[in-house]
Amino acid sequence: MRIWVDGALRETADATVSVFDHGLTVGDGVFETLKAVGGTAFATTRHLERLARSARGLGLPEPDLDEVARACAAVLEANPVPLGRLRVTYTGGPSPLGSDRGDAGPTLVVALAEASPRPDTTAVVTVPWTRNEKGALAGLKTTSYGENVVALARAHAEGASEALFANTAGRLCEGTGSNVFVVLGGELLTPPLESGCLAGITRALVIEWAGAQEADLPMEALDEAEEVFLTSSLRDVQAVHRVDGRTFPGAPGPVTAKAMRVFAERAAADPNP
Repeated sequence: MRIWVDGALRETADATVSVFDHGLTVGDGVFETLKAVGGTAFATTRHLERLARSARGLGLPEPDLDEVARACAAVLEANPVPLGRLRVTYTGGPSPLGSDRGDAGPTLVVALAEASPRPDTTAVVTVPWTRNEKGALAGLKTTSYGENVVALARAHAEGASEALFANTAGRLCEGTGSNVFVVLGGELLTPPLESGCLAGITRALVIEWAGAQEADLPMEALDEAEEVFLTSSLRDVQAVHRVDGRTFPGAPGPVTAKAMRVFAERAAADPNP
């Protein structure tokens, strides 16, 4: 496997960053995960624009998106896989041991791992921890993922693939690495960005392509919904067949099945929508 680190492709054994890198020591970094099919990354422009927004929100130097695009193309060409997870990581670079940033400049790493097709349905659990919709990192895709690691471990322990958070107001927010949609009264709804959820790329496309609406939703919406599904770069649209102890025997339901079909068709027709 060949990995891009700070301007060049390197073999795995040589693809290293400083032990003083701020992304390692304090989680001072942002990232994107892109789905790659047959060597072509999906929605590259949207992902790189969000990388830049996250970097600005964290106060990092503006990334050179042309360089990031070149790095992505080089990694994909060097590592042919049928389905891949392309990861772009951009950090504060080598810095003092503490919260202050150094002046060595940012670190850019682009890596690829082979992925497996996701099943059409999955189980999720709700967790007692909350997203802070008013926090400094709200809405940014940063490498500070400790809360997600803990919540996802809880989900796995309960036989699920994802954990769903409420925000501090007790409203439905998002998963550890996904956005959530519900069908209520036949309407397709998803929490608004003001809830603190990430502005997911797949989320935005489903809103556009499937006619979903944003709505401020209580956590109880999961108890009342006729259908629930998740979206993310690697999941695309994935139906939920269980939320905690509640099952959805017919999953994917008709609204979810239509969203899955429309997304697959539109994504196949345009790899950079």
